[in-house]
Amino acid sequence: MDDVKFGEILLPGDDDTQSRREQTVRKKFWPTFKKAVRQIPFARDVVAAFYCAMDPQTPTRVRGVLLAALAYFVMPIDMIPDVFAVIGFSDDVAVLSAAFAMVSRHLQPRHYEAADRALADKAEGMKTI
Repeated sequence: MDDVKFGEILLPGDDDTQSRREQTVRKKFWPTFKKAVRQIPFARDVVAAFYCAMDPQTPTRVRGVLLAALAYFVMPIDMIPDVFAVIGFSDDVAVLSAAFAMVSRHLQPRHYEAADRALADKAEGMKTI
């Protein structure tokens, strides 16, 4: 993927676009994350980005960029279908990496703390299965 494509994917969008993306991300984030966690080298950052995107204190443009990247991550149809083992999430990783580079200073300790709690809860829930 080239820089132009990243630019298109990571456009924050207007209020309606952000609202639709937020609904999609809220609904599909955890199921998609569960499938992808072993293939994403920075899973904690992805979860922190989720919490940053849902945080009303995060600036609108930053939320828009993160929602765009997370929406791309959760959508079943993208540049490289996620069903392909190993490489399926590589385009998602590239998009998420670009988004993090753009907004990393807005990922606050509270977002990482929420990510750590959620990951611990998810890991604990998987132990009981």
